Amino acid sequence: MFYEKIDLYAYCGIERRRSERGFLTVLAPSPCREVKKKLRPAMLVIPGGAYTHVAELEGEPVAVAFMREGYATFLLDYEVCVAYPTPLIQAAMAMRYIRENADTYGIDAKHVCAVGFSAGGHLAGLLSTLYASDDVVRVLGKGCDLCPNATVYAYSVISTESGIGHPETIENITGNDEHLKKRLSVDKLITQNAPPAFIWHTRNDNAVPVENAYRLARAYEQLGLLYELHIFANGPHGLSLCNMETGDSAKPETVQSAVRVWVSLAHTFLCNLGFNVTD
Repeated sequence: MFYEKIDLYAYCGIERRRSERGFLTVLAPSPCREVKKKLRPAMLVIPGGAYTHVAELEGEPVAVAFMREGYATFLLDYEVCVAYPTPLIQAAMAMRYIRENADTYGIDAKHVCAVGFSAGGHLAGLLSTLYASDDVVRVLGKGCDLCPNATVYAYSVISTESGIGHPETIENITGNDEHLKKRLSVDKLITQNAPPAFIWHTRNDNAVPVENAYRLARAYEQLGLLYELHIFANGPHGLSLCNMETGDSAKPETVQSAVRVWVSLAHTFLCNLGFNVTD
C-alpha cells in the first residue's frame, strides 16, 4: 500500500513563503504480483471546516471508504484562514500531482474525481470551474488538465448569497470582499464545461441550508448537464460517513443508517461514468 505525504509546494517548485499547509496524503493500493496489474480511478478528498480548519472526520475515514471501493485516494490538507485564491491553487496543485503521477499509482488519469464536504465542497466547486482561471495559470502555468472528471458534493456550501451560504465559510474564503462574494458563488460559475456532479444533502441541515444543493442542481439542470441529487430526510451537518466511524454514540443523530448509503450511491454514479478498476 502507498502511504506517503507530499509537499505540493516542493513538488511544483513553488516557494512556500508563509503557507503551513498545501500537503497531499496518498492512501492507495499497491500492485499485487499474483494478479494482472490494475488500472484504477482516483479520488481527491477535500474535507470541510468553514475554511478555519480541515475536518479530520471528513478526511482519512472517507479516503479509506473509497479506497475499499477500488480508488487510489488523495487527501488534501489545504490552507485555512486565508482568502481566495490560495486554497484553490493548492487544490489545483493536488490535481496536477495526481495526473502527473498516474503511472506511479496505477491511476486512470481520465477518471479522477473530487469529493468535497461543506466548505471543502465549495473548494471542490471552485476547482471544478476555475481550474483554468488566471489566478491558477499565473502560479501553475498551462499544460496540465486540472479539472476533475466528476465531482461529489456532500452538504456543500454552494451559494455566497446572504441567508443561503454559510456566513463563516464565505467570510473566510472571500476575506469579506464584496466583489469576491459575488464571484465565488459556485452555482453562478457552472458552465457547459462543468464535470458531472453527484450532490447530496439532508433536508434539515442545521448549518448549511439544503437550498445550496437545490441551487447547484438547478444550475446543472438549466444547462442540461449530468448530475444526480439526493436529499435525505434527516441528519445534522457534518455527517461524513454517517456511521460509528465518524459518529458519536452520545449523539445518535450523527449515526444515520438511512444516509450512509451516499457512498454506495456515489460509487454507482461514478461507475456508470467509467470509474472502474480494470486490468
